[in-house]
Amino acid sequence: MELSDLSLRLRALSALRGLQKTPLVRAVMHTLDSLTQDSAAFADAYGALCAAHYACGDASRTILDAVHYDVNTLTDTLAAPADALLDAATRDIQTVNALLALDGAALKSAAATRFGTPALLELPDFPAGAPLPFRDGAALASYYRAQGYGFFAQAAAFAVQDDGSVRPIVHPDPIRLCDLPGYERQKQQILQNTRAFLGGREANNILLYGDKGTGKSSTVKAVVNEYAARGLKIIEMSPRHITCFPQIFSETLRSPFKFIVFLDDLSFSREDDNFAALKAFIEGGLAGKPANLVIYATSNRRHLIRENFADREGDEVRVRDGLETVTALSDRFGLEITFSVPDKDEYLFIVDRLAAESSLALEDEHLHLLAERFALRRNGRSPRTARQFISQQLAEKFEKTEK
Repeated sequence: MELSDLSLRLRALSALRGLQKTPLVRAVMHTLDSLTQDSAAFADAYGALCAAHYACGDASRTILDAVHYDVNTLTDTLAAPADALLDAATRDIQTVNALLALDGAALKSAAATRFGTPALLELPDFPAGAPLPFRDGAALASYYRAQGYGFFAQAAAFAVQDDGSVRPIVHPDPIRLCDLPGYERQKQQILQNTRAFLGGREANNILLYGDKGTGKSSTVKAVVNEYAARGLKIIEMSPRHITCFPQIFSETLRSPFKFIVFLDDLSFSREDDNFAALKAFIEGGLAGKPANLVIYATSNRRHLIRENFADREGDEVRVRDGLETVTALSDRFGLEITFSVPDKDEYLFIVDRLAAESSLALEDEHLHLLAERFALRRNGRSPRTARQFISQQLAEKFEKTEK
């Protein structure tokens, strides 16, 4: 394809018009434009293009990601895209592949010939890239159906920032359910609800409450990791960001993925405006939450509101109203799952499993004695205590080996 034709076709991108915002594509367009100006303008634009290539590392991967993360007319009509739209997508793919086939040598040669400036041939180089893995609009539509699309295709885990924006988590916790021994009944309840959600069936919001260190948060993250390959995403949100719910809802509404909004360590005071806001967002507000989103929350308090004895004083009507306020939010979670402190047998079972996974070779009786002593010195028995105990034993074992 002639460079002048490529310049025009890049300007005429339609189905994939969002690619024009990609820095690499913009840099190519500016460089092609500079061929109609002078050698200095070309050198400036070409240098910026080289910088863009070096920054992305792999031009093909960068462009494919831009296509993958795009939301466009084709993604909006995947169920039955019009023939004209598929044809436009095919033409855009051909244009993008021509861009990827372009290398630095071809651009420098064209500029040196046009401007009569051989010195341009001494500018840096960059290689051509591989073509996109789909050849036409129909194949691109199939790719979107299989892989998903849009902002949330970037990762499995996201976090809400202080400014209300959502950002991918670069290194999410890789924990899996097999890493969390014990609490099998609780895990099965969460898995059953999550499978229903992924299957498009009725699913509940879940409140996981109970003692600290019992693995509530880890269980939620592990469940998401189990089903990430099926398009399950997690958005971690601090309770102080609850007012961002409308923004989150709007961002997830057009997405093909399923989302768990994760509210960790949920607790409110009676005067907290977020309490009423969350009640409305879960159930009862005019703007209902999207069908592709559920809320999983953890708390050390079943009723989520910090209480004191003064709250229960006064006449019967006042006390009843106060208690109804306290339970109003927790009652909106369809499933309430309790994570209690394990008894001695369950605690030692967890210790045994973790020791076996870590190849920690100690006699059972001695291992249990040390584990019980460790729990007494810490905050009592819990999965967290068991894990900390195993970590300490492995550290001591390593130190003895080193000596």
